Formats: sequence, C-alpha cells, structure tokens
Amino acid sequence: MSNIDLIGFMGVLLILIAYFLNINNKLESNNIIYILLNLFGGMLACLASVLMEFYPFVLLEGTWAVVSFVALIKYLKNG
Repeated sequence: MSNIDLIGFMGVLLILIAYFLNINNKLESNNIIYILLNLFGGMLACLASVLMEFYPFVLLEGTWAVVSFVALIKYLKNG
C-alpha cells in the first residue's frame, strides 16, 4: 500500500466515521466535530485523488471539502 493510498483511506475513514455517528444519533450535523471530520476527510481524500490523477473524485471530494468549509464558516459566525 502506497502513501497515497493511506492518505485516501484516512480521508474516507474520517468521512465514514462522521456519517456513522450522525445516522446513529451520536453527532448532529451542526456539531463542530462532525464538520471537522467531513472537512479534513474531504481534504485528505481530495489530495489523494489529485495525487492519483483521478479527477472525478477530485471534483467529488473537493466539493465535499468546500461544502464542509462553508459549514465551518457558518458555525464560527453563529458562535
């Protein structure tokens, strides 16, 4: 397994942890932990996709990261 694979696995794992906790009512979607798990997961998965030059997932994971970043900004504004 390459370093790129590890980066991708870590990103996807973070996203899946956030999803699992959310659907099991352990973490609300407006919780800072949920937002950060998605943000860092999306960024890592996007980075791995860029390094692999797999552009459909660059779009998917990049969008995931941007949406999560917007959620973080909203969270910080509403304090």
